[in-house]
Amino acid sequence: MSEICERADCVRLDARARHDHAASSAFDAVVTVTPAGGVRRRAVASDGMAAEIVQVTARERIEFRFRAPFHLLAAYERGTRRDGDTFVEGLPRSGLRDFRQKFTFVPAGHEYREWQEPCILTRAAYFYFDPVRMPMHYVTGIAPAPLTPRLFFEDTALSDTAFKLMQLIESESAGISPYFEALGNVLAHELVRVNVGVPRIEAPIRGGLAPWQQRTVTTYIEEHLGDQISLATLAQLVRLSPHYFCRAFKQSLGVPPHRYHSNRRIEHAKTLLAMPASSVTDIGFAIGFRETSSFTAAFHKATGLTPTAYRRSLS
Repeated sequence: MSEICERADCVRLDARARHDHAASSAFDAVVTVTPAGGVRRRAVASDGMAAEIVQVTARERIEFRFRAPFHLLAAYERGTRRDGDTFVEGLPRSGLRDFRQKFTFVPAGHEYREWQEPCILTRAAYFYFDPVRMPMHYVTGIAPAPLTPRLFFEDTALSDTAFKLMQLIESESAGISPYFEALGNVLAHELVRVNVGVPRIEAPIRGGLAPWQQRTVTTYIEEHLGDQISLATLAQLVRLSPHYFCRAFKQSLGVPPHRYHSNRRIEHAKTLLAMPASSVTDIGFAIGFRETSSFTAAFHKATGLTPTAYRRSLS
């Protein structure tokens, strides 16, 4: 079982307070914030992982520090700063001003320090992982190599799972939801996948979609994952011709619209497969496949595993 705690000062996430008193470990250290009253925190602890949402409440200088025997994944939903500096041991410092929708990963034992003078108040989730309980890579089936530090990186699949977890943490039922623990397991697998090899994030190419066009199209695709979406429909949403839209979309997101839609279906399927209540057939139908065989083939092509084998790897 999970526990929920909410307090303004540094939160102590202790797994011993869970209903299951035989739980394996306690998360005794979290990111320290100075001044402690400069943030609101809401946290959940479960077996092998803890998570918290941290909301900065004032546009004054604020500092963050962390070094512990746990992995830390910081997921920034919002945040820009007038000035500041971020340091992760083993990497060059970064003074990046706009870090919205980015991640920072701090391996166990590494130091993390950051200070900022916020422009847009930072809202982030901190995920803490027990290194001993990290999963094997679901394609290779072997234990991951030592996880390496990463600073302000992007990953679509990681974002999809992390921000769903943030929504759950905010809900009153997060502490007793098996969905939280299932998504936490998926997040750990995605983190291992990122460590095996992450495609380099290219800078936006001139001639691509404007930010509002990207948001409009990707939101529409997320809301219609189970539908057939025509190129004309997407192009009309952003007031472009189908030909120019297809080219601009690929320049901005790295793949054509149809491939992006297919990739998002598979990522959503991974999340659904973490919930044992849904059958593989039902999940295939939910994301737009009329035949289980075609869903299985598409999933295997994208991940190297069948849906059933992927589900088994999460247990």
